Amino acid sequence: MSAGCTRRATLLAAGALVASAAIRPGFAAERPVVRAGVLKFGTVSWELDTVHANRFDQEAGIDLRLVELAGNPATQVALQAGGVEVIVSDWLWVSRMRTKGEALSFIPYSTAVGALVVPAGSAITGIGDLRGKRIGVAGSPLDKSWLLLKALAGDRHGLALDRDAHPFYGAPPLLNSKVADGDLDAVLTYWPFAARLEARGMRVLITVSDMLTALGQPADIPSIGYVFREEWARANPAALAGFQAATGKAKALLAQSDAAWDRLAPLMQAEDDATFRTLRDRYREGIPRRWTAEEQAGAAQLYALLARLGGRDLVGDAATIAPGTFWTGGA
Repeated sequence: MSAGCTRRATLLAAGALVASAAIRPGFAAERPVVRAGVLKFGTVSWELDTVHANRFDQEAGIDLRLVELAGNPATQVALQAGGVEVIVSDWLWVSRMRTKGEALSFIPYSTAVGALVVPAGSAITGIGDLRGKRIGVAGSPLDKSWLLLKALAGDRHGLALDRDAHPFYGAPPLLNSKVADGDLDAVLTYWPFAARLEARGMRVLITVSDMLTALGQPADIPSIGYVFREEWARANPAALAGFQAATGKAKALLAQSDAAWDRLAPLMQAEDDATFRTLRDRYREGIPRRWTAEEQAGAAQLYALLARLGGRDLVGDAATIAPGTFWTGGA
């Protein structure tokens, strides 16, 4: 199927989902609608479902609607096409889109990142032991965590992991299955999948936050956030403020209430109690504590490093982060 056909199919699917959301009973016409594009079983749904269950959106003066989409590319297309107002993505993508002339902006969602995980009985005790090993990498050769791991391996151990190890790129569920079956020696993956491996008794060798610290980078920068069109935010300041207030209340509740997590258990699809608890705890650890000019400057510093490591294939033509990437609410 051509890329154009795929894009048209995604837009049609997004339109159908938006249309179905529009007829939800109990719609309050006086409240502005904020449509959020989400993955059905993604971690963002935990937070936004908590908003709904506790009527935090109504308290904040908005009507939050969840539009379920098939994958991250579909959410990005839906945002660009105006099918939703908010999605979750990373600030690298936001900056790249701004460089192309599409004014998107970012507010923090989570500082949680990934980790390099090895089987419990593995002889691998450090990055220097990765020579000749089979490493599963979630995503592509341009995955940000992989770029950081390669930089650290080269800087500290003289290893070129592309050459000195055997990377295998794939989807996180596949990688989890392969490392469990013994087909991989280590897996570098996103935090929910690392948490599931950890709950099964596997060992976290190093987190991405640890890699950042070792490379002299700030480790508490929100990795992903809520992304929206700047034009919409300026035209609908009350809607954006209400969304921020509602999600802030959900975060506060999930940070302290175990009962709120018990309600989310079916959505989390945890295989057992250990997995449930690990997912809950890792989410809590990723709740952003600060988002000031200092953190934003740290993100700009990290962008410069990633631009050097990933080049144009990762960041496009901009060697520095695009102004306006981080929403400040200014005129």
